[in-house]
Amino acid sequence: MPDVEALAPALVAVPLAAAALLLVLGRAADRWGHWLAVLASWAAFVVGAVLALDLLGRPAEERVVDVTVGRWFDAGSLAVDAGIRLDPLSITFVLLVTFVGSLIHVYSVAYMAHDRDRRRFFAYLNLFVAAMLLLVLADSYLLLFVGWEGVGLASYLLIGFWNHRTPYAVAGKKAFVANRVGDIGLLVAMGLLLAHVGALDFASVDAAARSGALSEGTLTAVGLMLLLAACGKSAQFPLQSWLGDAMAGPTPVSALIHAATMVTAGVYLVVRSASVFDGAPTAQLVVVVVGAITLVFGAVVGCAKDDLKKALAASTMSQIGYMMLAAGLGPVGYAYAIFHLVTHGFFKAGMFLGAGSVMHAMDDEVDMRRFGGLARLLPVTAVTFGLGWLAILGVPPFAGFFSKDGIIEAAFVPVEGAPWRAWVFGLVALLGAGVTAFYMSRLFFMTFAGRRRWSDGHDEGRGTAPAPAGAHPVGTPAPVHHPHEAPLLMVVPMVVLAIGSAVLGLVLATRGFTTWLEPVTGHAEHEEPVLPVPVIIAATLVVVAAGLALAALRYARDEVPVVPPVGTALTRAARVDLYQDAVNDAALVEPGTHLTRTLVFADRAAVDGAAVGVGALTVRAGTAARRAQTGLVRSYAATTLLGVVVLGGVVLALGS
Repeated sequence: MPDVEALAPALVAVPLAAAALLLVLGRAADRWGHWLAVLASWAAFVVGAVLALDLLGRPAEERVVDVTVGRWFDAGSLAVDAGIRLDPLSITFVLLVTFVGSLIHVYSVAYMAHDRDRRRFFAYLNLFVAAMLLLVLADSYLLLFVGWEGVGLASYLLIGFWNHRTPYAVAGKKAFVANRVGDIGLLVAMGLLLAHVGALDFASVDAAARSGALSEGTLTAVGLMLLLAACGKSAQFPLQSWLGDAMAGPTPVSALIHAATMVTAGVYLVVRSASVFDGAPTAQLVVVVVGAITLVFGAVVGCAKDDLKKALAASTMSQIGYMMLAAGLGPVGYAYAIFHLVTHGFFKAGMFLGAGSVMHAMDDEVDMRRFGGLARLLPVTAVTFGLGWLAILGVPPFAGFFSKDGIIEAAFVPVEGAPWRAWVFGLVALLGAGVTAFYMSRLFFMTFAGRRRWSDGHDEGRGTAPAPAGAHPVGTPAPVHHPHEAPLLMVVPMVVLAIGSAVLGLVLATRGFTTWLEPVTGHAEHEEPVLPVPVIIAATLVVVAAGLALAALRYARDEVPVVPPVGTALTRAARVDLYQDAVNDAALVEPGTHLTRTLVFADRAAVDGAAVGVGALTVRAGTAARRAQTGLVRSYAATTLLGVVVLGGVVLALGS
């Protein structure tokens, strides 16, 4: 084995060892533990970069390398090795996770500077990085599942990091439970593959799926179960309800786990299982439908959210919907799903870190209706956030223009035997771009533009504009803040991510990123969309411009009331996530509660009742027998005589 491949296990081992060390040392590592975590994350990036350069130097047909680490376990006739798969897909994720993750580690040093449990926070961050790397590097579904559960655990620990606050603890539990529902799908899929293939490594599964050894029905069942798992991890319909509440965790958690990496694991799973979905057209169609529903769902919710982080969370849900839609399009969409995943990791992480900078400046305030005019006081945050905003809108030449527009074009490619699909999914993707432009522009203008809707306590007599009259409820003073730019350790990661938001799409498009992924995604034959590509591009830019202009009119030019207006029925529904929690409670929680209570009653009445009843009967029988024991000899003699008479009567009766 070449020496460079021997480095692969270190990708997981280094951050995992750092996390373990920080947890074991406890308070003894408080003063320097965060720097150990930062060093471990950057070390993993360096190893990943070396491996990426090695793959780039190989011919395309040699860019899938399986590295066996050792025997994991033996179970009867089943022997399972722990192995790592190095290929363009896994290395792309490695570079994204470690580079963006390391920037977020640096940002967190300053963001969490005053938290007494900062060392434990960084241990959890390293644990997450290690688990995510194991997930994407695993050479089998079984080892992938270990990483899958690891990121679920790390997510739970980080969302509920401030678990002394009940809502935060509840948010962590909600994310944990929703992800466990998805895990059932992955477990069932592995069971089906083990039963029909006899192995769970990707090489064996791919060979069986492409050779025709697995029937279409089996592949469909496996594909649908994998999709269920992906929906749980990537917050896709109908398992999306946890993502908004997950914003309860520290903002760097939102940037790392719930924007750049963990929530994209579902997209990774679908693309990694390309051979399964290519042989299951029905499952592929369901993936596209789920992605289309989620991208619209998230966009509608994002239009009504006033909480800065929850608006970004809705945006994440919607953008992953785009990725899922693309992943369901087959070879024509796999590469664009990953392309958008990478660019989204940069611009959305950058915007989440920008949100953290705004919160840092505004005393942890998250209500955008209480912001306004911050660009003048937070110029670096405004510019870096603005570059991410332009990238997600798809304004050329920013990153989203190359990745998201590629998905829209792929959605318009016709499918043989189902011409309606190109029009339906293409128009949904196009509409989503316009709605995205509206709600993300709304977010930017409410935060950074317009008149400020807060006070610094010294407005009068200084010539500065006070908060607009009538903007606050009667008798309620405008909130007082003293905004200031974030420290350097927070600013530098924001600047780096903003540069990526500006140029990464162009760099990857011109350097043949989709071609780089072909050893995994396969070569897609060029097919013309139902509309000419220039028309699709022009239509996309028109709807984006319309969404941006509408937001500018409503939130940059006009006054923004601090108290939200009642709004339409759709607005009210979007504010509460289109009643997704109410639906979940009615469909799952309440029936589950009633079922549990019924089973408890049945257990107490039947099982416990039977045991208690037998005991009571025995006690009563013993009591009755005890009463017959009087201790009087004459009574015993009379009883004996009576027994003899009865026995004699029975004998005579039988003799006759």
